[in-house]
Amino acid sequence: MWIIIFPFIQLVSIGTYYKYVTVSEFFLICFSYYKGWQHWLSLSLSLLFLLAMGANTTLLITIWLEASLHEPMYYLLSLLSLLDMVLCLTVIPKVLAIFWFDLRSISFSVCFLQMFIINSFLTMESYMFTVTAYEHYSAICRPLQYPSIISDQFVARAVIFVVARNHLFFLPVPILSARLRYCAENIIKNCICTNLSVPKLSCDDISFNQLYQFVVGWTTLGSDFILIVLSYSFILKAVLRIKAKGAVAKALSTCGSRFILILFFSTVLLVLVITNKRILPDVPILLNILHHLIPPALNPIVYGVRTKEIKQGIQKLL
Repeated sequence: MWIIIFPFIQLVSIGTYYKYVTVSEFFLICFSYYKGWQHWLSLSLSLLFLLAMGANTTLLITIWLEASLHEPMYYLLSLLSLLDMVLCLTVIPKVLAIFWFDLRSISFSVCFLQMFIINSFLTMESYMFTVTAYEHYSAICRPLQYPSIISDQFVARAVIFVVARNHLFFLPVPILSARLRYCAENIIKNCICTNLSVPKLSCDDISFNQLYQFVVGWTTLGSDFILIVLSYSFILKAVLRIKAKGAVAKALSTCGSRFILILFFSTVLLVLVITNKRILPDVPILLNILHHLIPPALNPIVYGVRTKEIKQGIQKLL
């Protein structure tokens, strides 16, 4: 993780040195209309956070200790769990600190570091969904070639590609925002530092920032989603040809639950953009928080516990 974050810290330091910044910290204002139910919401978020961290930790320990799970498929699940845990730890503790202790301030550098981690790890998770969809496609549609396709080398190449893609395309997003001048306004109308909330406070022109985020976001995340849909389309076509009793229902159950989870992950940001000006501002903020919490809480169940080998490994662990 530090391999990914360290270049960002260096570049932000350089940008902050050369760009005069009068704002040293921001204040996060989560909910403007429904502050009264923040404590009740914090209880639900705490339970989901504990579920996400506990489930992902259990999955990682099980794969690490069980020798039979040292295979490429389970390495991909481990990487997905690591990404989920980083996203949860980056977002949810700060949100709960605001709800419980009213700790709304966040320093300039920490805010943009949070923005960088969210950008990087969300897009890496999107790519890992694409890779797991391809792995599932290979297992069902090309079972004889599966061992040669999904290998340790395939996992290594996937990791190298996703790290390189994030450095190339998404590192400039927080860098461009950090180099803007923030003259007076420092109230962020959100619970976290996001691409849409922070640059609006700048007294500079942010047209290039918005254009870059739009092009890069739709190009990378859109291509991931298209590949995922194609993979599951081929899977569905192959499954419907299976004649074995119960095989179709089992395969559709597995693919359906995975695709619904991916659909939630991929479409929440689109919903936020479309409805941001049409509904109460608190609703997009809540969706933004859940977007960083629900997939990490459900991924270990959908991808891990429902797998027979992992279920047996957890039973041995317990």
